[in-house]
Amino acid sequence: LFPDPSIGKCHKFHNISLVKNQKMARQRHEKHAPDFHDNYGNAVLTSGATFYITVWTYKATQIGKEWNLSPVGRITPKEWKD
Repeated sequence: LFPDPSIGKCHKFHNISLVKNQKMARQRHEKHAPDFHDNYGNAVLTSGATFYITVWTYKATQIGKEWNLSPVGRITPKEWKD
């Protein structure tokens, strides 16, 4: 099939490397032991987001700023002078 013997050897090593790569790909998809992020990642993310929202909600409501309230009903027009 291959007139040059070195080409045949390269082909053989190519097949071996393909098998090795396929084996490595299968190993990567295997389950691993759960680490800290697997066990507590979602809880830490949720509690951090809750804390962030709570603090900024408290600060936004306690600083005493009026948040773009409409002047309708609070401002009366002055009398027109002729």
